[in-house]
Amino acid sequence: MTIKKLDGKVPGGSIQDSWNNHRFKLKLINPANKRKYRVIVVGTGLAGGSAAASLSELGYNVDVFCIQDSARRAHSIAAQGGINAAKNYTNDGDSIWRLFYDTVKGGDFRAREANVYRLAQVSVNIIDQCVAQGVPFARDYGGYLSNRSFGGAQVSRTFYARGQTGQQLLLGAYSALMKETQLGKVKLHTRSEMVNLVMVNGKVRGIIVRDVITGEFSKHVADAVVLATGGYANVFYLSTNAKASNTSAIWRAYKKGSYFGNPCFTQIHPTCIPVHGDNQSKLTLMSESLRNDGRVWVPAKGGEKRNPNELSEAERDYYLERIYPSFGNLVPRDVASRNAKLQADQNKGVGTSGKAVYLDFRDPIKRDGINVIKEKYGNLFEMYERITAENPYQVPMRIYPASHYTMGGLWVDYNLMTNLEGLFVLGEANFSDHGANRLGASALMQGLADGYFVIPYTIGGYFAEYKPDGLKTDHPEFEKALRESIDHYQRILKIKGKRTVDDFHKALGKIMWDDVGMSRNTKGLQHALKEIPAIREEFWRDVRIPGTGQEVNVELEKAGRLADFLELGELMALDALERVESCGGHFREESQTKDNEAMRDDEKFCHVAAWEWQGEDTKPLRHIEELKFEHVKLAQRSYK
Repeated sequence: MTIKKLDGKVPGGSIQDSWNNHRFKLKLINPANKRKYRVIVVGTGLAGGSAAASLSELGYNVDVFCIQDSARRAHSIAAQGGINAAKNYTNDGDSIWRLFYDTVKGGDFRAREANVYRLAQVSVNIIDQCVAQGVPFARDYGGYLSNRSFGGAQVSRTFYARGQTGQQLLLGAYSALMKETQLGKVKLHTRSEMVNLVMVNGKVRGIIVRDVITGEFSKHVADAVVLATGGYANVFYLSTNAKASNTSAIWRAYKKGSYFGNPCFTQIHPTCIPVHGDNQSKLTLMSESLRNDGRVWVPAKGGEKRNPNELSEAERDYYLERIYPSFGNLVPRDVASRNAKLQADQNKGVGTSGKAVYLDFRDPIKRDGINVIKEKYGNLFEMYERITAENPYQVPMRIYPASHYTMGGLWVDYNLMTNLEGLFVLGEANFSDHGANRLGASALMQGLADGYFVIPYTIGGYFAEYKPDGLKTDHPEFEKALRESIDHYQRILKIKGKRTVDDFHKALGKIMWDDVGMSRNTKGLQHALKEIPAIREEFWRDVRIPGTGQEVNVELEKAGRLADFLELGELMALDALERVESCGGHFREESQTKDNEAMRDDEKFCHVAAWEWQGEDTKPLRHIEELKFEHVKLAQRSYK
């Protein structure tokens, strides 16, 4: 049942002028007064690192926290393919409007138009910012910045640094952050995990942190808190995310009253190295940029076991090119993933498991030469060979979809503030810009847009209406939150069961992948909603955590995060069950065309679902934010 309709606080007027007009209307703070305010930033990836550096440069006092031993070890460093921006350097028809249109369409019309347009607007500034920081984007022979195409677009707008774009962008943000740290304007807290959120008089005023080395808990106060902690794909256990990636920070906020938007919107990436064994702990992404030149295919006949190089053209089915002639191999990720699964379900999958398709570079090597391909993708090919012991220059890569990104996250308004005053959420941790499916190379774009070009304005507007009050951490609400956190970890340590954390996580992951993965149906989702609480109950009865809480204890860290995943998984299944339509990465088998394409229900579900926590063993409340499409006409997506 829907309880209330939410206001995204979208400014009126022309969408082209909305952001500029909104920035002008936001009240400003005297530069000398900015040093009276303190901001907590949780996370040091592209969104968090850029935000912390930018806010510090403006004069605010910033405390920034990360769970890694260095700010530059955030998971953003693993991004490969590139970052989108509407520069139109290739003169192939790109524009801010086209990037806006592609993103809305790619997200299957489940994103807020105003946020997406702003993202497209500021994208052009991101590249200039990064170049100024020394990011070594690829360049052509004449020295101009180079671009390549990515899924969901027919233009080349993706800037890249070979297959290490995330690494290079993060090093740029990291250098800006370290400059401010060296000046003493940013206080960096490494190996520190946020374990609770503190609210005082209806406003978010701080966090509780656990030192993962000593086990000590500490209280930290601020005038606003910014969460930039990434996504929650590790709820599936096997994903392309770093093992430390988790949902705990935003889950703490959710349990304090922050609404969780569209938790079922998860992205399955189509080009990952397939699962190769039961003891595997994570999956490896192969950049989507490989689909620029590589051709995806399966044997035309099921059950084919011959070497792929032995199959003639007539014996190959380039199914994406056949089904989607306009976009071919560059269809969006949800479309490519769903079709790969369909081929495997029809017994056309390859490899020993049958859960793979080919990504073949034979034709581009013949056309452009091996040196050109090495220049573009050499480090990716090397990584693939090291993992699989197969040379992709000689035999096709084997790829298969895997859990990768989450479009859901904490609900935020146009200012990137949650329904809780003083709590802002950036990047993948919020729900805002990608709808039901993210276009490739747009995650890095959103993280840097939020951190460099949005939050400095909107948090300033919030502070302009708010006077520092000298709150200290001895306030009773801080003591209460501290006690809650200590008791939570003590409860875990007291269980003394027999099963490992990973054992429970694998059990959860199997349910999530089977029932809440690429393809969902009523029976499977109902099964998940029955099984997940049972796994959670067993976890709290039989998990085994060796050691104590006063030392480095990785198992205790994992257990705390898994406790949150076990609650989040249930919310994801519930959200997926309530949304009886197919859109983007959320594919309900009951809602598809005769050609196996996603079929939306705009009359009933053209909205954001925002869930409100109601306590243990109580169904959360479902609120909505209605989505209006005034600039991009609602239509069933077609990439044919």
